[in-house]
Amino acid sequence: MKRVNILAQFSDDPENLTRLYLSNAHKNAVQLVQRWMREAGMSTRIDGAATLHGLHPSQMSDAPRLILGSHIDTVRDAGKFDGNLGVISAISVVAELNRLGIKLPFTVEVVAFGDEEGVRFPTTLCGSRALAGRFDPLCLDDVDSDGVTRRKALLDFGVNPQAISAETLNPKQTLGYIELHIEQGPVLESQGYPLGVVTAINGASRGHVTVRGVAGHAGTLPMSMRKDALSAAAEIVLEIEKIARNMPDVVATVGTFELPHGASNVVPSAVKFSVDIRAPEDRLRHEAVKKIEHVLDDVSHARGTSAILDIHYDAQATRCEPAFMDCLSAAITQNNLKNIRLPSGAGHDAMAFRDRIPVAMLFVRSKGGISHNPAEFSSEADIGLATKVLFDFVMSLKDK
Repeated sequence: MKRVNILAQFSDDPENLTRLYLSNAHKNAVQLVQRWMREAGMSTRIDGAATLHGLHPSQMSDAPRLILGSHIDTVRDAGKFDGNLGVISAISVVAELNRLGIKLPFTVEVVAFGDEEGVRFPTTLCGSRALAGRFDPLCLDDVDSDGVTRRKALLDFGVNPQAISAETLNPKQTLGYIELHIEQGPVLESQGYPLGVVTAINGASRGHVTVRGVAGHAGTLPMSMRKDALSAAAEIVLEIEKIARNMPDVVATVGTFELPHGASNVVPSAVKFSVDIRAPEDRLRHEAVKKIEHVLDDVSHARGTSAILDIHYDAQATRCEPAFMDCLSAAITQNNLKNIRLPSGAGHDAMAFRDRIPVAMLFVRSKGGISHNPAEFSSEADIGLATKVLFDFVMSLKDK
């Protein structure tokens, strides 16, 4: 907890915690975490994507590696636990291995990624995608709000972006990636569990619905003759909510709503609103999208309007490794705790490794389910339990 608080002091904004990828605050945070890794007995390096790596070598030569970690970048006006806790806990696990003089039949590698939040540049997961062999060199031309390219930001940080391609892991020599993370939601707290084993990271479909009607005078146009785009959009939004409520594990959100040229005395002719649909199974998510498209057709037919759904982002769900989930559950039971499994509605670096290596995640209870907010909080007791479970999980793999 002390380290969480110390790391939170590294910010681009003196008024709140904002640590953007490749900023001065990020660079200073990397240097501090690098020191903590070395104090825990690890050798360290920083790769071409500005990811910090710490190695606890195996007792065997040419041993496979187990990757632990998370990210240390933040959103604007952030909480201090998101991402950071996973890196700090992983370092604590290695420190305990060194304290006990334990050498494992695999290398433990702790990573501190820096581009999980996607706040500075339009694309994200640069560090984890590089490790997974999914880095797109075109994203080096991404430009931030100040006109700085990702390539220049990496060079200014002090790393060589041309070396990123060399980071691709060998799946045959990698046991998997394990990420400890705060839940960022209310499920664990509401059900009385300090920890939870993640089953999958939800896939996501994001886009916009554009509804078009016909503008008319608010006083002279009879209700029966209107083609009101806003009324049609309102009905569609409620139907989207109903679809998600009736499909287990599916969530759907309308977060933005625009009325171009809207006026209080004009029947609206056009509305545009965002749609975000998520589910731990792609089949469910695609089914929800189809149902929404049917709603657009039905409402448009009944109201004399038109409606089009444009999906511009589609991320596949990431299933967690069943064997790892079982090991995490066993470690939780070993610590006299009840087990619960749940999907992750938020995205994580683990997504980058989908179908490349096995992944698993351990969630820690979040107070009030609050995240991406200065009020974000996980207790010392829960953090202690989570770190102990992560240690026991690592130890359980030595005989597998």
